[in-house]
Amino acid sequence: MEFDACMKHKLVRKSVREFAETELGPIAHEIDQEARFPIEVVEKMGPLNFFGLQAPKEYGGAGIDSISYAIVIEEISRVSGSLGLCLTVHNSVGISPILKYGTPKQKERFVTRLASGECIGAFCLTEANAGSDAGGVETHAVFTGGQYVINGTKIFVTNGGVCSLPLIFAITDPQANPGRNASVFIMEKDMPGFAVGEIEDLCGMRANPVSSLFFEDCRVGPENLLGREGDGLKIGLDALDTGRIGIGAQAVGIAQAAYEASVKYSRERQQFKKPISSFQSIQNMLADMATEIDAARLLVYRASARKDSGRPFGKEASMAKLYASATASRVTGKAVQIHGGYGYSKEYDVERYFRDAKVTEIYEGTSEIQRMVISRAILAEPV
Repeated sequence: MEFDACMKHKLVRKSVREFAETELGPIAHEIDQEARFPIEVVEKMGPLNFFGLQAPKEYGGAGIDSISYAIVIEEISRVSGSLGLCLTVHNSVGISPILKYGTPKQKERFVTRLASGECIGAFCLTEANAGSDAGGVETHAVFTGGQYVINGTKIFVTNGGVCSLPLIFAITDPQANPGRNASVFIMEKDMPGFAVGEIEDLCGMRANPVSSLFFEDCRVGPENLLGREGDGLKIGLDALDTGRIGIGAQAVGIAQAAYEASVKYSRERQQFKKPISSFQSIQNMLADMATEIDAARLLVYRASARKDSGRPFGKEASMAKLYASATASRVTGKAVQIHGGYGYSKEYDVERYFRDAKVTEIYEGTSEIQRMVISRAILAEPV
């Protein structure tokens, strides 16, 4: 059984790596520089189930296990962090909440469109005064005339410029306790009052169209309410647990790319008439990079395995995300150092990896928030 699973995971890695290197490799630098979403590649990903990785087959998904899912995100991110980000947000915090909390009609209506790649999903919590403070959400939904009227603005929405079925958090009962005052709505891009802002000019992940989303007297029926009124915080926290596995895998992929580039460069670059790989300082950096990447990958796989076993995995997902994102930043920093002046040049990919890595420490909960989640879980455990 374990042998079969291992072979399956190796086949997943091999096939996804071939796709990423063939389809994304030649344009990864270009789409970063131009801040362009590569729709021509995305259209090829739909029929291959990249947008329905863990959705059940009855809804057109691939129904793969969580370790396979992590491998897919890692391998796409190894070539393009931006596309890895698109996929993990779409699959984890875009689809998984509908699968867990949606009605049969909602699953049939929305998951099938998301899993096919016809629609791209997004997760909209962050606002000008709400991010780490989820209770600071100001977008509100007022039930009147048989519909919810939604007003508010969401910022830094991953996939914002291309999403057509985003999940948004809005206050439905201002008088309720903070943990019970918000709800989640499945929005549709063609709804009157739904508008997309300009694409953000970001440091990294530049091929992902991050934008603001605006809702002005946007009317939505109760059939688009996910779960029950007041379930917003519960749905959001569940979604983030799953999302953190994906971001951890994304960080591992970026770090892996930087490490491989550094090994190759160190063997080729000559100084003092010998390759710099012969210098102990370079060898030490490579050894640290390889060790940290392996540790991060195993933390991601542990969280994935716990999720698939049905056990609580929130603490483990936060540990994986915390360590993997820090690893990505450290490894890409060392990669730039090994490349010297070339590492600071946009002609070399390690410069892009360096920029892409930093944000993995910020979205899906900052590293500071991950430490809060982990410590709370530890202190709640029996001695």
